[in-house]
Amino acid sequence: MSVLIVGSTALDSIKTPRAENPRLLGGSASHAGVAASFFGPVNLVGVVGDDFPKRYLELYRRHGIDLTGLQIKPGKTFHWAGEYELNMDNRRTLTTELGVFETFSPELPPAYRKSPFVLLANIAPKLQSHVLDQMAKPRFIIADTMDLWLNIALDDLLALIKRVDAFVLNESEAQHLTKEDNLFNAAKAIHRMGPKYVIVKKGQHGSILSAPSGLFIAPAYPLSKVVDPTGAGDSFVGGLVGYLANTPGSIEKNLRRAIIHGSVVASFCCEGFGVTRTTRATRTEIARRVKELEKLARF
Repeated sequence: MSVLIVGSTALDSIKTPRAENPRLLGGSASHAGVAASFFGPVNLVGVVGDDFPKRYLELYRRHGIDLTGLQIKPGKTFHWAGEYELNMDNRRTLTTELGVFETFSPELPPAYRKSPFVLLANIAPKLQSHVLDQMAKPRFIIADTMDLWLNIALDDLLALIKRVDAFVLNESEAQHLTKEDNLFNAAKAIHRMGPKYVIVKKGQHGSILSAPSGLFIAPAYPLSKVVDPTGAGDSFVGGLVGYLANTPGSIEKNLRRAIIHGSVVASFCCEGFGVTRTTRATRTEIARRVKELEKLARF
């Protein structure tokens, strides 16, 4: 089944202690879309300016990503520039130029509105809700967020959370949202806000799923070298929903394996700048790393 992914499409300029790469393909929808495309077709909704490189449009298409919902408007594409410290955990934003993204309003083509699986990648929660207003009863809705929206759009975020099946956020965001230091208590508090499934991302330490069937503590794929972690969280969620959409059976039955597949795709993201390594990955490589993770986690 196809997955509808709505989020940001951007040009990222990334600097690390070892290298610097300007105007790479980035944005939450880009990373998530490429990750999901390993498992099935993707319908992408976003906006870019008329300066957006044509080679990136071709890259989307090579991955089976439908661009009917991608708006191309006069002006500049959203541009973000950031610099990482040596440990690759801490980064600071150098530049944020919204460009055409500042006035972005996601409008779904008619064919997209019946998509059974929907990923609301990280954008303003009001825009995420606007997407759901256009949908015709999707089977599974998963939403990602970031700390910015907790600070400046909390009411919109709380309204969105009531409407989704799964909510994804990182450890500090879960604690911020719920005022709970204990992650397991935080997950319970988020369930009371509406979502059936809560997924807490813990970076290189994996993730935690809280579901009606109980808890699942998922490892991250161990990497000896991280080149660029930008987009890893988006790749994780994209791989997860792509696997779910194209695996027979119930959501509950498949969600744990979907999380492992998402973790594996995210590991490829971290091995190169932007999407350069992810786009070179293969299903064979993904399957190999999934098996390795299974061995590492079994006892």
